[in-house]
Amino acid sequence: MSDTIKGHLSASLTVVIWALTFISTKVLLKDFLPIEILFIRFLIGLLILSAVSRKRIKFNGWHEEKYYIIAGLFGVFLYYYLENVALTFTLAMNVGIIGSVSPFMTALLSRFVLRQGKIPLVFVLGFICSMIGITLISFSGALNVNPLGDGLALIATVCWAAYSLIVKKISDFGQGTINMTQRIFFYGLLWMTPVLFFSVDHFDITRLTQIENLANLLFLGVGASALCFVTWNFSVKVLGAVRAAVYIYTIPMLTTLASVLILNEKLTLKSFCGILLTLTGLILSEVPNLLQQRKKVKQ
Repeated sequence: MSDTIKGHLSASLTVVIWALTFISTKVLLKDFLPIEILFIRFLIGLLILSAVSRKRIKFNGWHEEKYYIIAGLFGVFLYYYLENVALTFTLAMNVGIIGSVSPFMTALLSRFVLRQGKIPLVFVLGFICSMIGITLISFSGALNVNPLGDGLALIATVCWAAYSLIVKKISDFGQGTINMTQRIFFYGLLWMTPVLFFSVDHFDITRLTQIENLANLLFLGVGASALCFVTWNFSVKVLGAVRAAVYIYTIPMLTTLASVLILNEKLTLKSFCGILLTLTGLILSEVPNLLQQRKKVKQ
């Protein structure tokens, strides 16, 4: 199996799990503060990764270390903290649809900040197609808008776009994906610590004895953090930041499918059309990469 196929499979697995995280986080917000969920989640993730691999990345100077520090800030702390806080103000479906803008944000940052690559017209068309599909999936009836919550969710997409580009840079250092993710988690937890200290006066440990809370925290820590960050970082390393980020378009679609299969909810015609449009947008966004690969093969 080629690395490219592995990269696509890793990205697919990641978004399937991430599609379910909104539900888990929303449930946990009944008993936990956003920063508590975040800290526990990534602490579990770091412990799991440390148990899997005891190898540590050597310190190679601040010129390299700064990228891990910045990745921990944008991808572990800011993105998830802003997303968790946004969920306290607005609907999970709103956060999901706004989060799907991340691929386009990644492309914009890559093009206009790093001066790398171009944004093909077909990519823009794919983005528009996917956003129409996501809107059909996410919104049924009246549009519910919360300026604060939706605004925080939008800022979070910029943070994730920045993280994806930084991870691509880190992957050039030649470190293993698990060890790279360990380092990023460590710095992410350091960034969270001051906020946790000033936000939490007393930690009620009895909340962890509730099966629902414990199960959701383990899902977020082991699955959505330890496993998914490794698979996502691998896919970014193999496919590139912009190409891998396209998979985020599918998260609202996957959430809808999960509700049909797991919760036995009905699949409406509007949602079905939305799924088709989302998949079409994903394919259109991938066309430039397919054409580029075809040219390389001919050469």
